[in-house]
Amino acid sequence: MTFLQAVFFALVQGVSELFPVSSLGHAVILPAVLRWHVDQDALQFLPFLVVLHVGTATALLIYFWREWWGLLLALFGRGEAVDERRHLIALLVIGTLPAVVLGFVFEHPLRHLFGSPAAAAFFLIVNGFVLYGGEHLRRRALAARDRRELGDANWRDALAVGLWQTLAFLPGISRSGATIVGGLLAGLRHEDAARFSFLLATPIIAGAAVLEIPKLRHLPAAAGNAAVSGGTLWIAGLVAGVTAYASTAFLMRYFRNREESPALDPFAYYCWAAGVLALVLLKIE
Repeated sequence: MTFLQAVFFALVQGVSELFPVSSLGHAVILPAVLRWHVDQDALQFLPFLVVLHVGTATALLIYFWREWWGLLLALFGRGEAVDERRHLIALLVIGTLPAVVLGFVFEHPLRHLFGSPAAAAFFLIVNGFVLYGGEHLRRRALAARDRRELGDANWRDALAVGLWQTLAFLPGISRSGATIVGGLLAGLRHEDAARFSFLLATPIIAGAAVLEIPKLRHLPAAAGNAAVSGGTLWIAGLVAGVTAYASTAFLMRYFRNREESPALDPFAYYCWAAGVLALVLLKIE
């Protein structure tokens, strides 16, 4: 992998991990469409992915640092709004459980899809329907009830969002998109659904990175630098982190200002167009 390819991967990771367009789907599709001969199954690719995810998780921690600090204080009964913050902690734990449990069950059966650009392109199109359908089902549901704030959510809502999150085991289905849709269908405002989605992403992404980091010690001595040099590796991680921070800031402002509009529709249109174009280009190949 060249320096420019590594930076490109990092930019895509930083944007698509938070935008509801599937970072995994893009990581599978783009090398095939661009005719890059990058072996994503190689051991040498693992350090690169780990560093990108560490960069993304760090960006989320920095952006929401006041929120996480408040939650930490609440665990010890300190700070303001302790009960409300403990309630949010419980929601995050419940929302994380489905991905942890089902991840162990379905990781190996679904692994073959991770290397299939055609499958990722197909599920990217499906992701568009998830975003579009969720947005419009939510608007119909709200005709019968008022919007709710995150503090009004209960354990059933958190569990439902967590189950929606497991759809992201399929390359092309966006984790952030699925969880935002789950939050919208629970009656949350766009901003609160996005906030819960991004808070939920932090332990998931960080946990995945922590699980993979010990595996790096078992790689051949030269494997860490075979695909990407050490300097390039950390530059890519920094690029992913900065891009993820900017993406988070943009999306939180975007959803705050789009409460009265179908905010997920533009991302659905993108997924349909990108998925169809990818399938056409892959067929031409």
